[in-house]
Amino acid sequence: MGDPALLTLRKIAGTDLMVSPVGLGTVKLGRDKGVKYPNSFTIPDDQQARRLLDLSRDLGINLLDTAPAYGQSEERLGPLLQNQRNHWLICSKVGEEFDRLTGQSHFNFTPEHVRFSVERSLKRLQTDVIDILLVHSDGNDMDVIQRYGVLEQLEQLKAEGKIRAGGMSTKTVEGGIETLRRSDIAMVTYNLNYQDELPVIDYALAAQKGIFIKKALASGHISSEHLNESATTDPLQASFDLVLGHPGVSSAIIGTINPQHLRTNVAAAADSLSRTDVQNPIIR
Repeated sequence: MGDPALLTLRKIAGTDLMVSPVGLGTVKLGRDKGVKYPNSFTIPDDQQARRLLDLSRDLGINLLDTAPAYGQSEERLGPLLQNQRNHWLICSKVGEEFDRLTGQSHFNFTPEHVRFSVERSLKRLQTDVIDILLVHSDGNDMDVIQRYGVLEQLEQLKAEGKIRAGGMSTKTVEGGIETLRRSDIAMVTYNLNYQDELPVIDYALAAQKGIFIKKALASGHISSEHLNESATTDPLQASFDLVLGHPGVSSAIIGTINPQHLRTNVAAAADSLSRTDVQNPIIR
């Protein structure tokens, strides 16, 4: 008997997509170079990866976050998701390319590369549509948006049926808000020790657009030092209380390959949601 489903789906505002309030980040399925985690890790083999995906599904997760910049993540997910593709929302990216030999990244936001990247991701993921496609910003959000017309490219891909929703993984407030003006979803950083991009989440709530949270646990660096002195909640619980307590948040992406960590994270998220009134009406 599997783990009980602790999460229920909510609608991504402004779309017809139903998403779990916690998503699974998959960088650790494909890349162990140049990642900013406090502890080293070993990339799981196929059997371990399959068990992690099965556990995620059992717990109620339906969102997988991947990218070409995550090494072999897309290529591994393709075969692993066969015969269960309809369960998952896949969020992938364009713009950042990872060199597996050097461990370095570079960026390319030209229309030609965006289309090449999407076609490559479709093949790697062995699917005919990417549910959510985000531009992987290099930090110069407004320049990327204005110079290259990438969000317009995403709208064209959506019209062609290659993606279902689009947006950008941003790094600035201005870029996040501009992304939401022009597309469906912004992915922003928001956690106990970094809340500079809160205005983007507030804007999304008012405009009825989607928000994904990256680094909700500060890539594993959150600790008790980030809590108020009067707080009695542990850092993990406080993190989910903050992130999922905002009604503008669609889902928080958690990158773990440890099954027990995944269970603990989802339990904390479910506890946070049970104490708020922001959870949308649900479809299992």
